[in-house]
Amino acid sequence: MVRVQVLGAGPAGGAAALTALQEGAAVDLFEKSPFPRQKVCGEFLSPETIEILDGFGLASLFLSQAARMPRVQLYFGEKEKRGILAEPAYGLSRSALDSLLLETAVSRGARLHRQRAAPSPGAVVATGRLAATRKGKRLFGFKAHFCGPQNDAVELFFLDGRSYVGVSPVEKGFTNVCGLAPEEALQECKFEIDEYLARQRILRQRLEPLARQGDWLTSGPLVFEHRFESPELNEVYCAGDALSFVDPFTGSGILSALLTGREAGRAAAQGLPCSEYRLRCRQRILPPFRAATFFRKALSEGWGWWLAPWAPLSVLFSLTRPKI
Repeated sequence: MVRVQVLGAGPAGGAAALTALQEGAAVDLFEKSPFPRQKVCGEFLSPETIEILDGFGLASLFLSQAARMPRVQLYFGEKEKRGILAEPAYGLSRSALDSLLLETAVSRGARLHRQRAAPSPGAVVATGRLAATRKGKRLFGFKAHFCGPQNDAVELFFLDGRSYVGVSPVEKGFTNVCGLAPEEALQECKFEIDEYLARQRILRQRLEPLARQGDWLTSGPLVFEHRFESPELNEVYCAGDALSFVDPFTGSGILSALLTGREAGRAAAQGLPCSEYRLRCRQRILPPFRAATFFRKALSEGWGWWLAPWAPLSVLFSLTRPKI
């Protein structure tokens, strides 16, 4: 029997473990962090994630927990754009999603190791985002859950060319507030996130009826890059953020993690060349990665502020989704 080593039990690692088990492989799953755990994440799941979760037999259980989002609201300064999603999206905390995937993998035979491990040849590496290798202005992410009146839309507030905040519902009536901002902007308020968010009128008004639950989590520095063409990865199957970290405003991060994790688990169980695996992922992930880069550049250079509010939401949404 083929034995597959999976490092990391987030969405990518969980999907890899479940797929390898379906392929008839034995799975050793390494995760040092205790579960359940919170992570800095928008916790937005695209409609396409249902198809992937259904392949694991988890769609019904997922839908019984997740908040449903049929609408989208975008705020560009004082301008607002609303729309209906072609298919509803969903909100589920990383604490709940990661636990669901891990517990299912273990119940189906994956052997869980609560420790770090060096990857062996043919291992699936799903240990999180890429290291900040490039110099320049650094970006940091932040996230907290709030209680109070819950909306059924994913709301995105673009504060300037480099900062934005997402507000969306998750399970049990909570609202996830997650954003990204330049280090220098956060340093101006000594990384006091509440103070930073209060500087924008519309966002401040949106959060006024909500009460934060727990401390803010921060993560960074963040780098948007991919490793589809990295020859040093010819012995392991990198998945999720370890393979490609796309700009979070697209809301395709969890979908990409599940998709690449599924492909990595299948490739590892079947013994496919790592280069072939990366090529398959590149064909699906690179187009939305490039679209996100374009939109980010448009916003940062100013003209995107005029263009984005008038662009069809269906186009913005479809261009930033990987094909499953």
